[in-house]
This record gives sequence, C-alpha cells and structure tokens, in this order.
Amino acid sequence: MSLVLLGSTGSIGVNTLIIAKKFAIEVEVLVCGKNIDLLNQQIKEHNPKVVVIADKEDVKRVEHPFVKYGSEAILEAIDASSSKLVVNALVGFLGMQPTLKAIECGKRVALANKESLVAGGAFIDTSKIQPIDSEHFGLWYLLQERPISKMIITASGGAFRDWPLEKLASATLADTQKHPNWSMGQKITIDSATMVNKMFELLEARWLFGEGEYDAIIETRSLIHALIDFKDGSTTAHFANASMQLPIAYALDEKMDEKILDHVDLLKVGSLEFKAIESARYPVWEIKEELLKNPNYGVVINAANEAAIERFIAKEIGFMDISRTIIESYKKFQIEPQSIDDIFQIDKEVRIYAQQLSFK
Repeated sequence: MSLVLLGSTGSIGVNTLIIAKKFAIEVEVLVCGKNIDLLNQQIKEHNPKVVVIADKEDVKRVEHPFVKYGSEAILEAIDASSSKLVVNALVGFLGMQPTLKAIECGKRVALANKESLVAGGAFIDTSKIQPIDSEHFGLWYLLQERPISKMIITASGGAFRDWPLEKLASATLADTQKHPNWSMGQKITIDSATMVNKMFELLEARWLFGEGEYDAIIETRSLIHALIDFKDGSTTAHFANASMQLPIAYALDEKMDEKILDHVDLLKVGSLEFKAIESARYPVWEIKEELLKNPNYGVVINAANEAAIERFIAKEIGFMDISRTIIESYKKFQIEPQSIDDIFQIDKEVRIYAQQLSFK
C-alpha cells in the first residue's frame, strides 16, 4: 500500500508519517509549504518518489531529485500517482481542488482539510471520504443501525475559554496561539479561539452524515470527541486520548485491530467539565442554526474567515472583528452556488468584500 500526503509538515502530516512507518506503508508523494528543514528529514526517512512545495525559490533547498512547486503541481502529482489513498491535511481553501482531483482520479481521500466540505460539500462525493478529524471519526466510530436523535461534537473552547469577556477585544495573535489542549498550526488555533473550527466541523458532519440535528458543546479536557443521542434515550460517547494517530490509522486501514493509543484512565481523569458554547464569547455561534439549515453558504463563511484572519495577522483589525467580518459577509452574500465554478467566484467576491469592511 502507498499514499500521497498533502501537508506533510503540519501536525496531521507528521502523525500520518508515524502511522505509515508503523505499518510499513510507502509514501509516494510528499507535499508541504515552507518548512523545508522538516521536509528534508521526512524525505530521508520515507524516500518519496515526488516532492511538491509551495514556492519556486525554495526548490534548491529541497534534498530530492524530483521537486515541483505550486498548486498546479499538487494536482499533477495526484493525477500521476499510483497510490489509491490521498491524505489531505492542507490548510485552507487551497485544499479543495486537491480533494476534487483525487476523487476524479478514483482515489480515496483521508480528509483533514475542513474547507473542502465546508465550501464545496454539495459537489463532493462523500462516499470517497474518510474523515480524520477526531470529532468526525468519533461520530463514525459510534454509528449503529439505530434511530438517531442528535449528533454532538465537542470543543476545547480554545485559547479564550476562560478569559474575561471584556478582554477579548484586545486579544493579540500571540494570545490566540495559547491553546489549552492541542498543539496545532496558526490558522486552526485562531479558528479554535473564535469557534469557527467547530462551525466548520458541524458543516462537515452535515455533509458526511446527511440531514439531521447537530450540535457542539465544550468538554475542557478533550477526552470525549463525539456523542450520539439515540431516539430511545441512550447516549454514547467516544473517549480517546488527544491524538490524531487513531483516526489516521483507521483511514489507512478501516479494519484496524492493533493498539494505537493508551486507553483513557478514568480514575486518573477523575472528573470532566462541560460548558455551553455561548455567542457572547463566540459571536459566530449566533448564525450556527441558520447555517446548518443552509449548508451551501459555507463557502461564504470560509472566504470571510480566511480574509479576516489575514487582516488580523496584519494588525488591520482586532480579534473580535474576525467574527464580525464573518457575520456581515454571511448577511451580505445569501448566494447558493450551482457549480464548482460558482464556488470559486463567490469565494473571490466575498474576500474582496471582507477585505474592505471597516469596524472603527
């Protein structure tokens, strides 16, 4: 067995390579952005046939004879590969085209790129998708042939879970990166602080598992990843220690029967704490129910979020303005895409609008 790995130097990519080594899975293609030092270490250990990076100027630094660069090169590498599995751990909207290409080529996609389904869920064959977010994996793991009342995913609450509300407006980029439970990349950690990531995960769940009732709650220890309320009054929960290796292992082998993680020791845990997700702390939550009823508007939310994060990093807007940008854009662009081309056009228009918003 072999795989194509998109986003090899991020946390999911690194964990995928750990699992690939454990089960002697060949890595045919490695794709990464700018972390060339780590990429070179990965090349030495996994000996891929092809490497793709983001920028032309970094090609000379890559210690491999077959190096390509740019987004088109990613699509070409997927098309040319013999691997039947593509692990898509790219961050952002740029990850959607590789998902579409992999499915077009008849490959299975182990998907961590949230934006593929958030923006383009209506046009993606989810039967070809194996989710490797811990929350969707947890729901998949719990599913039975019983009538379901509600599917629930959990959130950590992000960096500002316990901050006084009056301090949120002055939060800095450095503040957003102090996640209480996980070590993740810059954008996803900001998304965790705004609760946008959980909004995205609910939209993903809607596309993966179909119409139904979905919700999220805060579980502060990140030990429960998903719950299902069944119509008979029973609720089941998926407990696992906080590691992406478990969902990745199942993406590589659905019949996984080997130990991947240590079990959660409930005696050591002692107690768990649950909290509601409140719009006073996470303003985007006020549009959650409406968005789940209109999941095709996900492209608007994603484009506004990415544009707002760029402005926040550039210190053009404050932290709470990220949520304001998303809500204003959502109100402005009540547009349902009819095609993939529409998605890219809406994405472009929303970004232009979001870049021009002023909150002074």
